[in-house]
Amino acid sequence: MDKAKQSAAEAIADIGDGASLAVGGFGLSGVPNTLIAALLARGVRGLQVVSNNCGVDGAGLGTLLAAGRIARVTGSYIGENKEFGRQYLGGELEVELVPQGTLAERLRAGGCGIPAFFTPAGVGTQVADGGLPRRYAADGRVAVPSPAKEIRTFDGLEHVLEYGITTDFALVRAAKGDRHGNLVFSKTSRNFNPLAAMAGRVTVAEVEELVEPGEIDPDAVHLPGVFVQRVVALTPGQAADKPIEKRTVRG
Repeated sequence: MDKAKQSAAEAIADIGDGASLAVGGFGLSGVPNTLIAALLARGVRGLQVVSNNCGVDGAGLGTLLAAGRIARVTGSYIGENKEFGRQYLGGELEVELVPQGTLAERLRAGGCGIPAFFTPAGVGTQVADGGLPRRYAADGRVAVPSPAKEIRTFDGLEHVLEYGITTDFALVRAAKGDRHGNLVFSKTSRNFNPLAAMAGRVTVAEVEELVEPGEIDPDAVHLPGVFVQRVVALTPGQAADKPIEKRTVRG
C-alpha cells in the first residue's frame, strides 16, 4: 500500500478541533516541524497534545501554543517555554505532568494494546498521591488538581498504576521512510518518535528521505509500517531545517 501523500496539508487535512495528538521529538530534535506548520495553517483549535515537551517559544509545538490552539498538554518537561508557563499559571492551559520514563512507557503501552501498568516511579510524590496542579484559576488558586492513583506492592516495593496512552493522531519525523510506512530515525530523534507513532490511531510521518519499498534493510527498520498510515516526503530545505535549542561557544 502506497501511503505517501503529496503534501503536509493533505496528510493532516482531517485533524479537527479538539483532536488528541501524540507528537514526536525531544527538545527540538526530531520534531515534525512541517506537519506542525501545516496544522497551524489549518487553524484547528482545542488540541490535546501528548509530547515530551511543548516546544520552545517560536519553534516546534510552541508555535501552536502561542497561537492559542492547544487546550491540554501531557508532557514531562516545560522549562524552555515562557509562553507555556504564562498560559499554565494564568489558567489558560491544562497540564498533566508525567515522569519522562513513565510517559515513554505510557505511549508504548498504548501502542501495544496494554491498558495499564505498575511502576515505582512517582511513589511517595504528588505524581502518585495527587494534588499536582493540572489547571490554575485566574486568581492563582488550583482549579483542577491531579487525582490520587492506585498503589500496589510487588516484592515488597510500592508501585503506582499508570494508564497507556492512545491518541486520535500522531505526528512524527523520521530520517528515512518508504512508501509502506517503514521508518528509520536518526540518533536523538529516536527517543520519542517511535513511541508517539505507536500511540496514534492515525500516524503521519514526515521523512527527510523517501525511498521505495525494499530499499530499507528489514534489520534497519526502527518502526514497522503497520504503525504508520501516511508519509510525507520533505523538500531538501525542509529536511535541512533543524533548529538548535541552545548555542554555546567554547574558547
